[in-house]
Amino acid sequence: MERYEHTTQRRPWVVGVSGASGTPYAAAVVRGLLAAGEAVDLVVSRASRLTLLDETGIAFRDAHWRDDLRAWLALGADGKPATFDVDVSDVRYWAAGDLAAGPSSGSYPVKGMLIVPASTACVAGVAMGLSKDLLQRVASVTLKERRPLIVAVRETPLSGQTLRQLVALDEAGAVVLPASPAFYAGATHIQDLVDFVAGRVLDAAGVPHRLYRRWEGELGGASGPRRAG
Repeated sequence: MERYEHTTQRRPWVVGVSGASGTPYAAAVVRGLLAAGEAVDLVVSRASRLTLLDETGIAFRDAHWRDDLRAWLALGADGKPATFDVDVSDVRYWAAGDLAAGPSSGSYPVKGMLIVPASTACVAGVAMGLSKDLLQRVASVTLKERRPLIVAVRETPLSGQTLRQLVALDEAGAVVLPASPAFYAGATHIQDLVDFVAGRVLDAAGVPHRLYRRWEGELGGASGPRRAG
């Protein structure tokens, strides 16, 4: 009988970026995952490339994805370049049209999926199981395999149809997490608001971070000294 030797297997979080406004949220989530020592498999939808270009000026290209990703993750939420220094060596990129990609199969080992930001079109596609591109396919696989799926929807106002689709996702086991910044953490910069949403996404995934000041039950705590790190 052949002996099975245990090896440490890479088990990434899949981060799906859809076409909704909010690419700084996605960048903060990826930075947070990497800072926590997590591996990342990245799927950037075709629509999100247009949003990324509009919000950051960065053209995300399949052939140069690593350089483009570095430039994107280095940006602050205010658009200032070289704000962050990020090692992307543990990121694997899959093209949105590659339906034969690893994460398209339930046998591919992942911890779960974070869709940040999630457009209403993405929400509809995932709720109806359309799998029209890799992002939607991975979300469907995540649900059927009973893995964590966090959907950071970014749209306002929400129509009744979208609300029903979000309820369907909740009933299917996903965590519906609106990209809604809070102010009790003492935000003084746009990056603080972005990091709050990213931190809540990571909270839902059970990934440790220090992206925002947590509520400790004391009124006025937000006006005290900012957290370190």
